[in-house]
Amino acid sequence: MSSMGKLMKQAARMQQQMEEIQAQLAARTVEATSGGGAVKVVAKCDGMIASIKIDPQAVNPADAQLLEDMILTAANQALAQAKEISNTEMGKVTAGFNLPGMG
Repeated sequence: MSSMGKLMKQAARMQQQMEEIQAQLAARTVEATSGGGAVKVVAKCDGMIASIKIDPQAVNPADAQLLEDMILTAANQALAQAKEISNTEMGKVTAGFNLPGMG
């Protein structure tokens, strides 16, 4: 088989592995909390927020700004964890395979 044929076969295999990992990442979740657990955000490792839970005791109409800040903090932490996991998993597939624009 020519080196170009081998390269194409390797690229196809890598594409299949990447699709499988993306499907796994869409099903995998991480969670982050803020405000001592008053706010919990669950994110999927494909970069989507799966759920937000708020302790009813944290809901104080006079202090909405604090609640908003807790939600933002927890959401950003969850998304950062999800992105790190995604980058690690995708990096396993692309390791040692250098194509322009990949990696």
